[in-house]
Amino acid sequence: MFERFTPDVRFALVDAQRLATEMGSREIEPLHLLAELVRSADSDASRLLTRLGVSRDDIAGELERFRRRGGITDTDAEALTELGIDVEQIVERIEQAHGPGALAGPGQGRRGKRAHLPFAPTTKKLIEGSLRQAVEIGDKILGQDHLLLALAAQQGVAADLLARHGADYPTLRRAMRERKAG
Repeated sequence: MFERFTPDVRFALVDAQRLATEMGSREIEPLHLLAELVRSADSDASRLLTRLGVSRDDIAGELERFRRRGGITDTDAEALTELGIDVEQIVERIEQAHGPGALAGPGQGRRGKRAHLPFAPTTKKLIEGSLRQAVEIGDKILGQDHLLLALAAQQGVAADLLARHGADYPTLRRAMRERKAG
């Protein structure tokens, strides 16, 4: 399967492992991969998002807020606000007591910088799904845009985040088919 990956996809997977390691994660999660896909303005995934009017900076900012809050999404924070719970205030108090990024995870050092991290089961399914997406579209190689499409197709925080920014599965799929046709 990996022989069908473009070099950019391979780099994104390696960079997602680096990011997961830096964050002290035990596995490479889909959100690590999404963060790497939007990091570079010159990637297939970023160009696809730009064509759809989706800001890479907005997605990166939301991913950073999610990390800083210890896994609470903007949607979760809004729902908690309706119950009278101010997530930002709680995060600020925790950071005052325990330091910046206290909820973001243990950071570097727990596993070491060079430790190999496995893919989380959801990430394995994501990679398999991206290959299916490429085959269904009729592409012989798997690019970063296929990973982005598979992220949008898979239930979870990444798909919700993409959808809130106008890059849900049907929209991404349509844009990829138009790219292939045009």
